[in-house]
Amino acid sequence: MHRSNLFFLLIGLALTGSPAAAAERPNIVLVFSDDHAYQAISAYGSRLNRTPHIDRLAVEGARFDRCYVTNSICGPSRAAVLTGAYSHVNGYYGNSRKRFDGSQPTFPKLLREAGYQTAIVGKWHLGSDPTGFDHWDVLVGQGPYYNPTMLANGERLRRTGYTTEIIGDLSLDWLREERDPERPFLLMCQHKAPHRNWQPGPGYLDRYDDVELPEPPSLLEDYSRRGRAVREQDMTIAETMNDNDLKLSRQAGFAPEQRAAWDAAYGPKNRAFRDANLTGDDLVRWKYQRYMKDYLRCVDAVDDQVGRLLDYLDEAGLADNTIVVYASDQGFYLGEHGWFDKRWMYEESLRTPLLVRWPGVAAAGSVERRIVSLIDLAPTFLEAAGVEAPERVQGASLAPLLRGEPADGWRESFYYHYYEYPAWHYVRKHYGVTDGSMKLIHFYEPEVDEWELYDLVNDRDEVVNQFDNPAYAAERLRLEAELQRLRAELKVPDEDPPGLPTTTRAPRVRTPTAAR
Repeated sequence: MHRSNLFFLLIGLALTGSPAAAAERPNIVLVFSDDHAYQAISAYGSRLNRTPHIDRLAVEGARFDRCYVTNSICGPSRAAVLTGAYSHVNGYYGNSRKRFDGSQPTFPKLLREAGYQTAIVGKWHLGSDPTGFDHWDVLVGQGPYYNPTMLANGERLRRTGYTTEIIGDLSLDWLREERDPERPFLLMCQHKAPHRNWQPGPGYLDRYDDVELPEPPSLLEDYSRRGRAVREQDMTIAETMNDNDLKLSRQAGFAPEQRAAWDAAYGPKNRAFRDANLTGDDLVRWKYQRYMKDYLRCVDAVDDQVGRLLDYLDEAGLADNTIVVYASDQGFYLGEHGWFDKRWMYEESLRTPLLVRWPGVAAAGSVERRIVSLIDLAPTFLEAAGVEAPERVQGASLAPLLRGEPADGWRESFYYHYYEYPAWHYVRKHYGVTDGSMKLIHFYEPEVDEWELYDLVNDRDEVVNQFDNPAYAAERLRLEAELQRLRAELKVPDEDPPGLPTTTRAPRVRTPTAAR
């Protein structure tokens, strides 16, 4: 055990008098979903759906309105949560970098050393086996929506059912059957949903069939006011979304009874679509409706599993001494700019939901608008357990904010960095800074060296680039200086590390109206 961790454990024992009393340190439950946009949570004002169980955490705890991610893609975001550090510190830059270095310090390891029982269930997606956990039962890779193969403490098992419900079942099984009641615990319940290709579960196949979902104003954006980086991406609903995404092709991996239910639900809908013979904007609008209804069906299943977990904590008498956090690995596009997916520093991708219920600390119904990040979770959990965070942790504990304290010196700006081009969707490498009101982005590759400056107060859709506008010269200079300050403070290398994706193909050429 590290000296600092042993020190805090001994202090805890001395203050409480016994190992049993030391277990009164709060339990920690992190529910982590994949690609769940804040726009699809009713606590954040969703116009699309209701999430009553996730909303409970906002009603009974705190909602963070400016939670930003350091690198908006699945694996790097998960590595940032575990380590409390940016990609250039934890070494996991993109999903093409397939193995997370499990030998480095992580908050589950430190909690385990301090006496916590630790478990992770669900999506891992970091290549290497989980470390720092007494129990792990994780999907192989991304994992399917139905009948997943999972690694249970290294043993390969095929399970039958809907993956979201299986993850919920396994999480509850661990709490009921394997949890040591004499020790505080950490449970990371990590859902695959609502990741692409958004296959709904058996009980959700017909939801939203009779609903016409509202479209975002920028669904049919033509990119005429955009730079080359945006014009050359490949993530539009109009062009990129394929028959597998839209459930127009035969879906694989079902058991016979699952296949029958699926075909009964999608067969008539697909026939109606083909009979309509849609084209142009009407086709894009149909694709949007199909995408969003499937996406929301997947969200509903996650919300129901959150409800089951919260109900168990109530029934077991654990709720009053358990921190419960709900977050997603990053934001997601729900048709804004005509897109799905993530990766960009634009708001829908950069910003992720974060809800924290911490009885006795977070005031019920509180709303926090200061800038926070997923890298703040590790130091928050460590502080709650009385464990010192390693120096390499770049986040800060959320405890002062949750307690309503002034938190002098809290960050007023945030640095972002995306490294993975030309991987999926061809989003160019870029970094930038935002203070919540203004945003400066630099696409920094030699063949696409572009700067963008957005006024987030007057241009919420981030469409009008003000970088060359003389009226914004002072803001540009201010953010350029802040960008350099943050890169120096965070010790961001001047050059990307070797082995990252580089341009290997001709860029896609898109005319301003191609997305329509």
